[in-house]
Amino acid sequence: MSRGVLVTGGSRGIGAAIADAFREQGDRVIALSSADVDLADPEAVARTVTAATGELGAIDVLVNNAGLVELGSLAGSSYDEWQSLWRRTFDVNVFGAANMSHRVAHHMIDRGVRGRIVNVGSRGAFRGEPDMPAYGASKAALHSLGQSLAVALAPHGIAVTSVAPGFVATDRVSDMVTDEVRAQSPFNRVAEPEEVAAAVVYLASPAAEWASGTVLDLNGASHLRT
Repeated sequence: MSRGVLVTGGSRGIGAAIADAFREQGDRVIALSSADVDLADPEAVARTVTAATGELGAIDVLVNNAGLVELGSLAGSSYDEWQSLWRRTFDVNVFGAANMSHRVAHHMIDRGVRGRIVNVGSRGAFRGEPDMPAYGASKAALHSLGQSLAVALAPHGIAVTSVAPGFVATDRVSDMVTDEVRAQSPFNRVAEPEEVAAAVVYLASPAAEWASGTVLDLNGASHLRT
């Protein structure tokens, strides 16, 4: 049966691949871009979810994919630059995802939808990101948010999971994908967006309810957690 799917950051890269993968299986998809909604604005998030609900009829799946990635090391930033970078990053990557999850989850609960929320996190939450620590910390917070929501929303039949990709071959990070980065994986490559999309589609499926609370590593064995 066709489901209503809302994907943030869905205009390119991983988000576009995720949106396409859901469409290919017959789902109704709204893929949001930064031009459609400012995730740092709580009121804009609420309006967007209301509009998406009207367009889709129901939101069965939310994919929190949008993320701000900015370089800014501790040593290379002034104090003012450091403060601004952390605020911008957390406003989108954490608070935006939290607000989107709140609005969509309330919609699911009110309509009795046994829904799915999937967060796109990062290997950097575990491996560390010295050149962009705000990004790594924000993704760690996103993983934690997902696990907290997994416990809170399970009584309502809503499963919440996260994926943690390493580098993915997208235009946004093309200048960062060097031979050294490829060699981090024993496959000697980085992921394709479609590989991340396949995992998201599975975690959003009815069959994956028991995976709720999972943070799934998608890094080609470039970083192994114990």
